Amino acid sequence: MPLAAPVAAGIAAAAASVLAASVDWEIPPVAKVSVTMAAALLVGLTTWATTEGRSKREAAAEPSARAPHQWPPVPEHFTGRAESLAELRTVFGARRKSGAVSPPLVVSVYGRGGVGKSALVARFGQEIAGAFPDGRLYADLRGGVDAPVRPEEVLIGFLRALGVRLTTDPGGLDELRKLWLTWTKDRRILIGLDNAHGADQVKPLIPAEPGCAVLVTSRQPLFLNGTHDTQLGVFSEAHGVELLARLAGGARVVDDLDAAKEIVRICDYLPLAINICGGRLATREHWTLRQLAGRLADERRRLDQLELAQTVDKSVRASVQLSYDDCTGMQRRLLRLLSALTSPDVPGWVAGELLDISGLDGADQLEALIDAQLAESSGLDPTGAMRYRLHDLVRLFAIELAEGDDQVRRRAAIERVLSGYRRRAEEAAQDRWPQDWSRGGRSSGVEGQMHAGDWLNAERLSLIAMINLARQLELWELTSGLARAFCSLCHSLRAYWADWHAAAEAGCEAARHTGDRRALAIALLDRAAVQGGLGGHELGRVGAEQALEIFTDLGESWWAARAMRTIGMGLFNDGHLDRAQDFLIGAITAFKGEEDFWWMARTQRNLAEMRLAERRPEEARDLLEDALEVFKQAGNRYSEAQTLRAYGEVLAAQARGRRREGEHRAALEGFTKAGFSLDRAAEMFRQRGELWEEARCLRAAGEVGDPSNGLRELDFVRRAEEILTALGDSWGVARTALSAGRALARLGRIEESERELRRAVHAFEELDDRWWMALSLRYLGEAHLDSGGPHAAVEPLKQARDIYRSLGNEAGMRRTLELLRKVES
Repeated sequence: MPLAAPVAAGIAAAAASVLAASVDWEIPPVAKVSVTMAAALLVGLTTWATTEGRSKREAAAEPSARAPHQWPPVPEHFTGRAESLAELRTVFGARRKSGAVSPPLVVSVYGRGGVGKSALVARFGQEIAGAFPDGRLYADLRGGVDAPVRPEEVLIGFLRALGVRLTTDPGGLDELRKLWLTWTKDRRILIGLDNAHGADQVKPLIPAEPGCAVLVTSRQPLFLNGTHDTQLGVFSEAHGVELLARLAGGARVVDDLDAAKEIVRICDYLPLAINICGGRLATREHWTLRQLAGRLADERRRLDQLELAQTVDKSVRASVQLSYDDCTGMQRRLLRLLSALTSPDVPGWVAGELLDISGLDGADQLEALIDAQLAESSGLDPTGAMRYRLHDLVRLFAIELAEGDDQVRRRAAIERVLSGYRRRAEEAAQDRWPQDWSRGGRSSGVEGQMHAGDWLNAERLSLIAMINLARQLELWELTSGLARAFCSLCHSLRAYWADWHAAAEAGCEAARHTGDRRALAIALLDRAAVQGGLGGHELGRVGAEQALEIFTDLGESWWAARAMRTIGMGLFNDGHLDRAQDFLIGAITAFKGEEDFWWMARTQRNLAEMRLAERRPEEARDLLEDALEVFKQAGNRYSEAQTLRAYGEVLAAQARGRRREGEHRAALEGFTKAGFSLDRAAEMFRQRGELWEEARCLRAAGEVGDPSNGLRELDFVRRAEEILTALGDSWGVARTALSAGRALARLGRIEESERELRRAVHAFEELDDRWWMALSLRYLGEAHLDSGGPHAAVEPLKQARDIYRSLGNEAGMRRTLELLRKVES
């Protein structure tokens, strides 16, 4: 009865008017009072009837004739996102096919500020708008920093858009939600909720009607039940360049594609930053892409360049500030402290040290920064630890804020991290190679050694960054300790040569600053090891001689023996065999006196390698058999495998000698034993994941010289080169080229052999390793001579002779002169 309330109200009002007028009539006073009260009562009834009726009617108002369409337009330069759009289509398509009763579909797209979440949702919403004929509602939930938009405000706006006339206070959130559920029932409405702060802001806005769908964007996961959550990442390089071209002009990008790629990289592949750069270029036609890249290269000004206005959609700084403001005080402090570390990523314990809390609590704070889209996980490292990194532009933002921090507290936090890295690096280094740290060394099992290798692989870049940071802050004790541990790890793995050399230089510099002579001498030995490995034998020997002088002066007899061994190996590698012998024998005697049988046996192996070079394989074999016994008794499988490799080389040399003497059966047996020894050594290293040592075994197997096994030997050498190239061992690659040249010469493939041997000559020349350069030239002459080309042998042999003469290498000179006489005859 829709007219009942108005009719009743009209009758009551008329009656009240008549009664009110009767007050002026000539009637008794008591009657007048009664009439007045009756009139007041009827007026009250009139008011109640009209207001109650209106309140009841307003919720039954007719909806507007036209369905609301509040969806934002698709950005003009929308780029990429094919995979994300395909994922959303799959999700919506599966829901349409489902006939089961279910709640409305809610899709949450989250990601860091400026990544393009709103643009993606706008694009997809326009695509599916036709499936929602009853309306497309949209609300930006961002609001102010401390006052995000309340769900009540959103509901009022949505209800009004649907035609609900709220002429009085509709009540609180519960009442509004009831109206919302009523007005969305049996309707198909698409609802967009952009820039949500949290789940509590979104939950009241989700209708119950299965025909509705909700698209939500936020900077952090909302953890809404029953939602499809998808994280939107930054652009690929290709999409970043495409967006830049759309904004700045395709011709400009094509003209300088490298600069365009550099701009995209500096922008951290973030669409907002690329948009801003494109906008700048579009309005500055006189700018080249290279000029803009140059402006962005200055980290101090980069955020200024990435700002068109101080609004979230036109400034990277403002966009990051919004996420930063949502963090707790501890999370903000952690972000500012992390910006001081230049390592590409860090494990969770670093956050604990920065905040001076436990490692687990620190990792929790890092996870909170990930939720805030200010940091990201780099994944698990080889040790199984989770690693974290700041986005590049976030790091610059945090550096700006850190300028206002207490610098004393900031430095103390950094020192805690550096000390933590030093402790862990020293522990890993002593697990990996305990004999490098003290007489006898501590006990270390295979598992600990392999874990130490994994740890270095995971932390190498971070360790280099920490060494440089300690150096920059002039924390020389920490620099020295970090460098020593890093050099020990690299030496044991024979890996990361360039980083190893840089760390060794830093260790020497730090020791000089501290005035610690013992530390300086150890650093000089560390540097000599890497210099020798890179072909700088003379430089390394000079440093080792300085170390020997310091150790002798300090009475450090064990370290003095190690310096003697290093000098001996440097002389050996430069071809000064007589002098090398004196130092190596002296080191063996000193280690025996120190009762360090591991270093004694190792130096015996080195002496055996020299005896082999002197063509004294029988003496070499005796030395190696004694060393093998020491390592076997100690259970040192690593050193046993190294010695087996040298033993195989000696057996091969003996087999070649017997073959030259015509003892073919004995030679065949010797080749078989040599191959077995080398295969066994290679397998022992392979099981431990020791790639460098495995490559040495493969190279040795390629130099056996068994005429019935030539192609297989060449394959061994090729495999060794692949490994050494991957490890960045430039000297090892040059050495393997020499092996390949000799293997090809044995197969009669002289042209290929010459190419490989000349490659070795050029590589050793670049490494300034003149001894091995001379040897490569000598082998080239031998190859031509053996193939019947004496004239082609003359030039390389004369070059080798001249180098040997300049080095004072008598053994090399004798052998080369023999070959030249053979050419003449």
